[in-house]
Amino acid sequence: MYDIITFGSASWDIFIKPRSFCKIFDKKKFITGDGICFDLGSKVDIDDIYFCSGGGGTNTAATFSKQGFKVSYCGMIGDDVSGNEIINELKQFNIDTQFIYKTKKSKTNHSIAISGIENEDRTMLVYRGASEFLKKKDIPFNKLKAKWFYLAPLSGNLSKIFELLVNFAYKNNIKIAVNPGNTQLSFPLEKLKKILKKVDILILNQEEASFLTKIPYEKEKEILKKIREISNGLIIITKGSEGVSVLNDKYLYKAKTFNTKVIDKTGAGDSFSSGFISGFILKNNIEYAIQLGSANATSCLQKWGAKNGLLSKNDKFKKIKVEKIKFN
Repeated sequence: MYDIITFGSASWDIFIKPRSFCKIFDKKKFITGDGICFDLGSKVDIDDIYFCSGGGGTNTAATFSKQGFKVSYCGMIGDDVSGNEIINELKQFNIDTQFIYKTKKSKTNHSIAISGIENEDRTMLVYRGASEFLKKKDIPFNKLKAKWFYLAPLSGNLSKIFELLVNFAYKNNIKIAVNPGNTQLSFPLEKLKKILKKVDILILNQEEASFLTKIPYEKEKEILKKIREISNGLIIITKGSEGVSVLNDKYLYKAKTFNTKVIDKTGAGDSFSSGFISGFILKNNIEYAIQLGSANATSCLQKWGAKNGLLSKNDKFKKIKVEKIKFN
């Protein structure tokens, strides 16, 4: 039996840092307020390039494995070189790969991260490929024997197995942690309620929580009360540099983030979520879970890629202060 089986995307990530970076424009036509450009038809020299696997399903599996759990990842890759590289890297993390399937219908997911002037600035070019081809018929339910399922965002067609996996886990007394993406959060509310009522841990970022509840993201208390009507499990809302809030049936736990130099933001959310769940399983203590999740995310931010900086089970880490508040 596995301790945890993760589901979600698997991608091959390429990180590049151009030598002479393009100009940055402060233009209203850019959603973020800034834009980048390169000279059309030119060759752009790159100072550094880095390759590694990514995707929510594999990123979280890596943390779980490094924290000492027996882990498997279930997902779809392309029948190509990048797909094989993902399998090879997961094996190096001691992650079981028997539930990874290959398709000839699409190439493996890819992301290209273009680093900005400051390392924390980046632009992602994303190809959503083979991961979305995983279907019900591909999943060997009779072999999915685990204590926990972790469901990373299931985008596009992959979201069709969301309810299926939750129902299977619930029926078979497998605990469930989910980090749904916007595709899943766009399900009709009544359908979503039926799914999320069966979930043990629900993880959302601030924008996703606002999207789900239709409440402005700065109104956290109202958001949490609304989500409590939808889900009975632990509710986690991550807020980037502003920290995290965790709600159980009685208390709200809040923590800020560590002040740290950021090398790369890739996988920071995955590393917090998987770190939190690891801590919660190990000690059944929300404060410790927040501390391990925060430390894991901070360590991840200090390395290129989503897996390089992850903490191992016996690593010592600085513990963030956690505030515990009666919630009503």
